[in-house]
Amino acid sequence: MTTQIKGMGKMKVLAINGSARRDGNTAILLNTVLEECRKAGIDTELIQFGGSIIEPCKACWACGGKGNCVHHHDQFQDVFTKMTKADGILLGSPAYAANVSANMQAFLERSAMVADMNPGLFNHKIGAAVAAARRGGALQTIDIMNHFFLDHEMYIVGSAHWNVVYGQLPGDVRMDVEGMGNLKKLGQNLAHFLKDAETLRALKARRPAAFGQPRNNLRPADNDRRYF
Repeated sequence: MTTQIKGMGKMKVLAINGSARRDGNTAILLNTVLEECRKAGIDTELIQFGGSIIEPCKACWACGGKGNCVHHHDQFQDVFTKMTKADGILLGSPAYAANVSANMQAFLERSAMVADMNPGLFNHKIGAAVAAARRGGALQTIDIMNHFFLDHEMYIVGSAHWNVVYGQLPGDVRMDVEGMGNLKKLGQNLAHFLKDAETLRALKARRPAAFGQPRNNLRPADNDRRYF
């Protein structure tokens, strides 16, 4: 299930809902973040795995040099292609046994394999992760999704607190006022980062000579410094 909304700009955020339930608490969290992005004129798209099955990685390595998984028995290929084209990637999952959902786990494992076999697919993209939880285990859920970003040369955007909202039944997360407010801030930060990236991209296109200066153009004193 896909919901795509056009903004006014050229940047796009792709959100992926790993929950087994469509339009449940995890979807509410993702849409809260996306709404702030849309306010900033950024295109958004939400993909929900609920009602479908993402098969696990077969470790066949056939994806090497192809830029995508070669197996097409599920929606992985289409979603992965959209990920590579998006500027920002927003992942969401409920906390299942202090972990992400089975579909999100399979999706991340296959995505990591394809990205490792085709380096550079996610370089300098911007990522964020959110989790819905009943009680505990949500920080591990967030970490697992963030590890994908960190392992593939992406930037992670944060908020004023952990990107976790608590609730049990569908809609309960709306009663976590502090948590929902934190996700609005996350959406604003994500939009801010994307706008900065868009500005930098435009500047590089207009003035390529002003970027990428070699270090030997620095003053000798600067070259001698040691950074830790």
